[in-house]
Amino acid sequence: MNDLEAIKPQLNKIQRTALGVGALATLGCLVGAFGNPAQFYQSYLFGYLFWIGLALGSLAIMSLHHMVAGGWGFAIQRILESCSRTLPLMALLFLPVFFGMKELYIWARPEVVAEDLILQHKSAYLNQTFFWIRAAFFFLVWFGFITAMNRWSLEQDKTGNASFSDKLRKIGGPGLLFYILTMSFASFDWAMSLDPHWFSTIFGFVFVLGQALLTLAFAIIVVAKLADRKPLVEVIAKKHFHDLGNLMLAFISLWAYVNVSQFLIIWSGNLPEEIPWYLHRMQGGWEWLGVGVVLFHFVVPFALLLSRRNKRRVQILARIAGAVIIMRLLDLFWIVAPNFREHGLGMHWLDLVAPLAIGGFWVAAFVWQLKGRALLPLHDPRLKEAFSHE
Repeated sequence: MNDLEAIKPQLNKIQRTALGVGALATLGCLVGAFGNPAQFYQSYLFGYLFWIGLALGSLAIMSLHHMVAGGWGFAIQRILESCSRTLPLMALLFLPVFFGMKELYIWARPEVVAEDLILQHKSAYLNQTFFWIRAAFFFLVWFGFITAMNRWSLEQDKTGNASFSDKLRKIGGPGLLFYILTMSFASFDWAMSLDPHWFSTIFGFVFVLGQALLTLAFAIIVVAKLADRKPLVEVIAKKHFHDLGNLMLAFISLWAYVNVSQFLIIWSGNLPEEIPWYLHRMQGGWEWLGVGVVLFHFVVPFALLLSRRNKRRVQILARIAGAVIIMRLLDLFWIVAPNFREHGLGMHWLDLVAPLAIGGFWVAAFVWQLKGRALLPLHDPRLKEAFSHE
């Protein structure tokens, strides 16, 4: 069933191109880091938060798939597994944050903390030592679940032992729960603490949903490219793309609901420690980027995905997914960049180069992982029922 040999030349070309882009963009980052270290670290963090979303969002979607075992999940299972196995690379690429702590987080600057009572009050949690202890714990939890899911899936391919399906089903629930908890706290550390005077208990769930939506959109694009090739062409049908479209519609709706809830709670509360976060993003040009995110991250894809025809036409669904990915990048920029730009909307060339550098190596690693296994789980007893065309 593994017919990857036919498309390996194409995958090899993508991998080489991605490595080339990553290498050239890395050279640009080195130049930028030498000339403007603060801007480099700011742009790097923005790009990193986007690309690690694909590695971690795959854990969420994989966990959900193993719990429900639908045909849509088997269609993208190996894509998700390949995404998840890029996590070691992303752990390595997290290290530059260590060198840029004081450039990124004001709570990491002792002279600032000494003059700020709020930061002094939060210093038991917001300090560099505890920050890295938490980060190490998060990565260990993610590694544990991802390793278990990938190992059991591979062992089932090799042995045909149906008991691995039961193990995968049982680990799905805990995997999803621990992902939501750890990613929520990671988002507090890595993104929300960029403005340590502001807080939102919903912020972590906004990040979780964004990562899941990003990964699902990426998986839809990849499976759409592979749907006319063996073995997927023999089993995948329009109903599976319809299910993927419905799931993307659900995530878009839930993402919008949580964002609106956060905005309404903070806006109606009108508290001086909360409201400035939104006020800053509603002036200086940031408001237009925010309107664009609302329109093209929610309103337009929501309206298009209401159509059954759009969800069952592979190319249309893939284009919608591509637009969602672009808007996820812009949404992250709207969340991260205003913390460093007090005088309004602006974009530095490193805001383009840094994500390209990380993305080039991530795509190359993803393709390398995708080439290593069959495109479908070979001996999962749930596979036949899931791909029934009736």
